[in-house]
Amino acid sequence: MADTATGSVQWARQKLIQWYSENKRDLPWRKSRDPYLIWISEVMLQQTTVTAVIPFYQKFITRFPHVKVLAESTLEDVYEYWAGLGYYSRARNLHKASQIIFEQGFPQTAEKLMELPGFGPYTSCAVASLAFNEPVGVLDGNVIRVLSRFYGLKLKWWEPAARKKFQDLAHELAKTNQNSDLNQGLMELGATICSPKKTMCLLCPWNKKCVAYDQGLVEQLPLSRPKAAGEKWHWTFQPLIHKNKILLQKNSVTPFLTDLQFPPGKAKKIETKPNRFDFKHGVTKYDIFVSVQTPESTVSVKKMKTDGQWVEINQIKKLNPTSLMTKILKYLDKQNKLTL
Repeated sequence: MADTATGSVQWARQKLIQWYSENKRDLPWRKSRDPYLIWISEVMLQQTTVTAVIPFYQKFITRFPHVKVLAESTLEDVYEYWAGLGYYSRARNLHKASQIIFEQGFPQTAEKLMELPGFGPYTSCAVASLAFNEPVGVLDGNVIRVLSRFYGLKLKWWEPAARKKFQDLAHELAKTNQNSDLNQGLMELGATICSPKKTMCLLCPWNKKCVAYDQGLVEQLPLSRPKAAGEKWHWTFQPLIHKNKILLQKNSVTPFLTDLQFPPGKAKKIETKPNRFDFKHGVTKYDIFVSVQTPESTVSVKKMKTDGQWVEINQIKKLNPTSLMTKILKYLDKQNKLTL
């Protein structure tokens, strides 16, 4: 990549690495280059702020201090310590990947890491650079924002061609022996200085050659992604209860919260809000209208379904710690069908 009007790549690297060394926050996962600890932190930080992640990270690492411990634990244990972070497919992928890593060792390149469950381009590059010093660039929302403003790029970053452009820029910047500090500096800059709002440009190490700062485009960049069209779903649960146990089955009736265990039920995509439902729940782009049919307090052996498992009421959160499951249990409790 040739030098642009915004200045040389070498200048940008030097300024950013120096700024990071003087201003980086003291975060628990930065105290080690252990790929396992870096991996856990990067997965947790997706869609969650640093402040919110720290207590979850510390609790998780205390329970699963090494990849061996995570690999040999049950998925229910992992769910229990992931509860509150959401996106439970990430917890499942952590568990699956840990078993492969424990058996085969930790891959040391982004290309090889991409072969593991749950390792997308960002996580693979982050672990490869931060743990193994591979000169590859990380690309998350913070980095896209910083690069958009610095280079004055009015690109639709959510589209593949534009995203490749940003990834190429990140890779070019990371071609240094200090790529770990460079990558962390980019993410740190986006999280603390070059933020979505209330940007502190006067404190930015790149302000002298930032196109957006020079041209008054800071508030216009990066371009805003069009909001994804939402979907409405009506999910009806038909709980079966027997001797203080409830039947749970793997969810296969919706495109969200898949493989998590819920009471039996049926679901359908709808165009308008239903006239009758018991409560509403939201998951990413999905608006879920939930109905809970009144369960029978006892179920005869003949009615018991075999495609699921009977779980003690007080053990349900270990199998399904989602807020939707909590709402279902609270609803049943209010109907005097459970004793929580």
